[in-house]
Amino acid sequence: MDKVVEELYKIGIVPVIAIDDAKDAEPLAKALIDGGLPCAEVTFRTDAAEEAIRIISEKFPEMIVGAGTVLTTEQADRAKAAGAKFIVSPGFNRKTVEYCQKIGIPMVPGIATPGEVEQAIECGLDVVKFFPAEQNGGIAKIKAMAAPYTKMHFMPTGGVNKNNLNDYLSFNKVVCAGGSWMVKKDLIAAGKFDEIEALVADAVNSMLGFKIKHVGINSADANEAENTADTFDKLFGFTKKIGNSSIFAGTAVEVMKSKGRGTHGHIAIGTNNVDRAVYHLERKGFKFDESTFSYDAQGHLKVAYLADEIGGFGVHLGLND
Repeated sequence: MDKVVEELYKIGIVPVIAIDDAKDAEPLAKALIDGGLPCAEVTFRTDAAEEAIRIISEKFPEMIVGAGTVLTTEQADRAKAAGAKFIVSPGFNRKTVEYCQKIGIPMVPGIATPGEVEQAIECGLDVVKFFPAEQNGGIAKIKAMAAPYTKMHFMPTGGVNKNNLNDYLSFNKVVCAGGSWMVKKDLIAAGKFDEIEALVADAVNSMLGFKIKHVGINSADANEAENTADTFDKLFGFTKKIGNSSIFAGTAVEVMKSKGRGTHGHIAIGTNNVDRAVYHLERKGFKFDESTFSYDAQGHLKVAYLADEIGGFGVHLGLND
């Protein structure tokens, strides 16, 4: 998988934007970055697209800006010259795909059928855009197509919104999702960039889905841990479950049989995707202790501890149930 696409996977959501006036490009890009999505697919459906890509790439070099609705090799040349870091098309055009490969820019062509997936495989691609996603069967169609094509990954776009976003992103063959609900043309035209930033931040929070899973309490030894767990059971009916290193009282309280991480214990925070959560929290300036990282068989993070305690507690991320 291309490094640009790997970065888009961590970001999770790609705002799909149509800009009618290039002067809106800079404040829009700032709103996206400040809201938590340092990427964008600027569609070539408007005359201002090329200049908008140039402005964004020059003003915000850290931003991953791509060109969407690229239909010809001439548009691909213009997009790359303007600073686009990737190219997206609504359908599969072998000539355009092979040309983008020739000029050295990542290409994510649109597909809707198994036959188009096979054409993408013939071109050596491992990521395609599923478009229009909802109208073509949504996540159920992606799962059905992914079954025989085990190495292909998908970027659904079209009808994706806050309510169905995590239906798509929860499937491990979906690298990211494209959406426009937080960057609608009327908001851009009206200069409502504060509102766009708030919608972007809300989208990121919805994607990450943070929630408290349990609180861990440190104990001096196994006897103290069992006494503590018994107390929670007597008080609240939190049934005791004894494990190797800890005792759970219900599901919300874990009592450690010895002093674990954190001065007082730890707090487990669930998230829909640990890779994305670490990426977005690091963007906010928080640091993680990489020695605590645990990975699944596909190389994705399962557990990650923040480097610093909060209120005397270690804090670790894990997957939501």
